[in-house]
Amino acid sequence: MFDYEVLRVIWWGVLVFLICGFAVMDGFDLGIGMLLPFLGKTDDERRVLLNTIGPTFEGNQTWMITLGGITFAAWPLVYATLFSSLYTALLILLFGLFLRPVGFDYRSKLADTRWRSAWDWALFAGGTLPAVVLSLVAGNLLLGLPVQFDNDLRSSYIGNFWDLFQPFALLCVVVGVALCCFHGAVFLHWRTKAIIAKRARRIILWSGLIFSVSFIAAGIWISFGVEGYRITSVIDTTQIANPLSKTVEKAPGLWLNNYQKYPWLMVCPLIAIIGCWLVLFLSVKRFTGSAFLVSSVVVFYVVVTTAASMFPFILPSSIAPASSLTVWDSSGSYYALHTLFYATLFLMPVVMAYTTWVYRTLRGKIIVEDIQKNPHTLY
Repeated sequence: MFDYEVLRVIWWGVLVFLICGFAVMDGFDLGIGMLLPFLGKTDDERRVLLNTIGPTFEGNQTWMITLGGITFAAWPLVYATLFSSLYTALLILLFGLFLRPVGFDYRSKLADTRWRSAWDWALFAGGTLPAVVLSLVAGNLLLGLPVQFDNDLRSSYIGNFWDLFQPFALLCVVVGVALCCFHGAVFLHWRTKAIIAKRARRIILWSGLIFSVSFIAAGIWISFGVEGYRITSVIDTTQIANPLSKTVEKAPGLWLNNYQKYPWLMVCPLIAIIGCWLVLFLSVKRFTGSAFLVSSVVVFYVVVTTAASMFPFILPSSIAPASSLTVWDSSGSYYALHTLFYATLFLMPVVMAYTTWVYRTLRGKIIVEDIQKNPHTLY
């Protein structure tokens, strides 16, 4: 149906779409976790926050599981290199995610204040750690990871966990954490009432400001201070994966090449920035449902902006640019991509339909009175 080159581009698009899906669907969950100890002033108010996402957070988290599975099947070199290189960071990410289902299930089992406060901070960690780690990884992917391949295509990582904390990557953490808080606050403004919604609206204002300023600052830094990558040799887009068969140039500003070649791509960062400001306006005007829809678009285009800048690179190498993994030399076989395509073509609409049905069924606002009437059945 499709040749190898087209299939690779399709599966790059699927990879980006799954990252966007995780960022949109789980981003507000992470944001609410980070806001939990601060936005909820009483136990009932904190339970309101938890119950806005309680029925759906595990389903949202499966986007990451799907992302991992697709990466393993469609991009095996990326999966092997990324997971082996960032083992410590990804373990911290997983331990953070482990705290969430346990925290939801056990927090309200006892009425003891110290018990519940401890789980509130555990849920805070369960929201903060994944947001920080994922943002840190995204920043380091733009900088390039210190990985290289030998002639047998065995990768080695020259670095340690603390090397990830570079200034630009820390700025990306600010962008990611602010965006999650922003997205989570918009969701709470939509799903709650009274004083909680009022507090959420204040958080939308300051987190939106921090996100927009840091996102613009990151764009300027990428333009002038971050070394990008460009393939300088002729590359056969239909060959079997071999990342060492190319030459790569590394220089400041090269991440803007795609925007110079395709100026229409500039709409991606512009939509993210203008969308953030539009959310602020809609929140002030109390158009909470529309604000959440636009907030989801903002998150989507932040991811797309990064992906569009890096294409065709997926995992650049800072110490051996020729070892960088791209769309053209790190995918699975034609047979694997072809078979997965038909499976995804059938299953993806089912997942999207089910997700839409769940959120439609569970729509409506959660208020303190609901918690007080159902103290034993709600989280």
